[in-house]
Amino acid sequence: MATIEARVPENVRGKYYVDSSCIYCGLCDATAPTVFRECNAQGWAYVFHQPESAEEIRQCIEAVEGCPTASIGTDGDRLL
Repeated sequence: MATIEARVPENVRGKYYVDSSCIYCGLCDATAPTVFRECNAQGWAYVFHQPESAEEIRQCIEAVEGCPTASIGTDGDRLL
């Protein structure tokens, strides 16, 4: 399970984030390409845009559920 304390610094603020347990398998940005990107230098994904539309939210939920390392958190709004 992703932890907010381990979120990677590239994430934009908001509900969704990726933490440092990410191994960058590519699933999240393949599933939700308008939300996730790869950080090549670090070898992990990050949230570059918080989902706004119903479709983006659906894609994020699919990415969360499919993440093999459970590295996508959904409680990032606690920091706002």
